[in-house]
Amino acid sequence: MYNFFNGLSRYIAYLGGLVLIALILLTCVSVVGRSLNGLLHGAFFSSVAPSFAQWAIDSGIGPVNGDFELIEAGVAFSIFAFLPLCQITGSHASVDIFTKGLSPSVNRLLQFTIDTIFALVLLLIAVQLYSGMHSKIRSGQTTLLLEYPVWWGYAFCMIGATIAAVVGVYVAFVRAAELFGRKQILPSGQRQ
Repeated sequence: MYNFFNGLSRYIAYLGGLVLIALILLTCVSVVGRSLNGLLHGAFFSSVAPSFAQWAIDSGIGPVNGDFELIEAGVAFSIFAFLPLCQITGSHASVDIFTKGLSPSVNRLLQFTIDTIFALVLLLIAVQLYSGMHSKIRSGQTTLLLEYPVWWGYAFCMIGATIAAVVGVYVAFVRAAELFGRKQILPSGQRQ
């Protein structure tokens, strides 16, 4: 069971990483296009090579239209895509100065409590994204520049949130088994 959830978590995290790489490239292309467009509209090109400047501007050199809309949706998806891997590997940011001095059984109880609450929060987020997506479908709301339906972003985020919620519930059950079995099964705050 662990291998399935770990593999699923890694797969969605890789997908989130690919989306982030695409967003980085999109941002670079947009920034370079915006800078070139500014240069082409500047005094130098207007006086030295006005026909070339106009041709380049007419050919579409400029920022990517709707880059902010795409980045907003893509980053939101990526955040949700990384949550399952962080949860199953126990790699969320933590401050363990206080917990280092506690006994293993108290740490297991604390880890169980944290992971159970986190699973509930992930379930709540997934349910609210589902509700929000249906609200956006009913309203027909679209983005300003690209005019794609806003619910698409919700749907992509809901994929990651749903996987995160399922993994979170699995982790909570395993933490319960750890608590009652008095041994560690899943990693907790260590790199794999």
